[in-house]
Amino acid sequence: MIDKIKEHIAEVEAFVANSHDEIETFRIKYLGKKGLLNDFFGEFKNVPNELKKEFGQTINQLKTVATEKVNSLKASLSNEEETKGIYGDLTRPGEPIELGSRHPISIVKNKIIDIFSRIGFNVSEGPEIEDDWHNFTALNLPEYHPARDMQDTFFIEKDPDVLLRTHTSSVQVRYMENNKPPIRTISPGRVYRNEAISARSHCFFHQVEGLYVDKGVSFADLKQTLQYFTTEMFGKSKIRLRPSYFPFTEPSAEVDVYWGLETETDYKMTKGTGWLEIMGCGMVDPNVLKNCNIDPEVYSGFAFGMGIDRIALLLHQIPDIRMFSENDVRFLEQFKSL
Repeated sequence: MIDKIKEHIAEVEAFVANSHDEIETFRIKYLGKKGLLNDFFGEFKNVPNELKKEFGQTINQLKTVATEKVNSLKASLSNEEETKGIYGDLTRPGEPIELGSRHPISIVKNKIIDIFSRIGFNVSEGPEIEDDWHNFTALNLPEYHPARDMQDTFFIEKDPDVLLRTHTSSVQVRYMENNKPPIRTISPGRVYRNEAISARSHCFFHQVEGLYVDKGVSFADLKQTLQYFTTEMFGKSKIRLRPSYFPFTEPSAEVDVYWGLETETDYKMTKGTGWLEIMGCGMVDPNVLKNCNIDPEVYSGFAFGMGIDRIALLLHQIPDIRMFSENDVRFLEQFKSL
């Protein structure tokens, strides 16, 4: 009888099934209420006492082998069916993949970079945590200069020499310190000012500033560069320069582009004048060149700066600057096609 049980153990170990029905038939044959295991247990009382221990161990081995075989066959068959369900039908539609979108600030920044790269400007970047020299002093804003009050500054841990940069002009100072003229670079980046947050202003925003230093650079070169930019960026070729004041340029000017008065929105944006202010500019002050070890007797240059956020608001008619930093997916998805 023990040899017969061992034969069944070998048969169980060699058993292979290709369907759930075959597995179920096999299970009933060995593990069912009327299966072979119950028959063998029923024979236990007829086994001699000296063989009962070996007989019982052999029956338990058959039960264990049969149970493990049923479980492994079921798991194997389920995995095959799942794999076939996923990869078997190559004609079924694929899973939809959501397309992401660039942030409107990135879209405008990249467009500005592309426009200026066509006329030889490279891109320079610098740290957002700056020191007083690069952010103020080197830009003709010595300590206690009243013009420092034009920019409410975030200082780091009450250290008057470490601050969050208030403009990307600090990058231009670093670039001039490490590069000799001719210099032609733009500096895009995030800047910080301690201002009240509203629909039109924020405590952090994005700027791009440009710098051109070489021999014989004139105000006419500045105007032609800005004329080119406004035409490429806005499709508007009419600009005007109004006298203004910036500590690091002299003379200085505000740049307006003629937006027009074709729609009601144009009237609201330009307050009925048709003109929109888009940036500040001017000839680099000789003191700034001197602070950066560039001889102002040999070289001259111009600089300009504009707010990327402001341009994005204008181009896309966005009513609130806070929308740029709220990460509202409904807002950002509108820029998928750009």
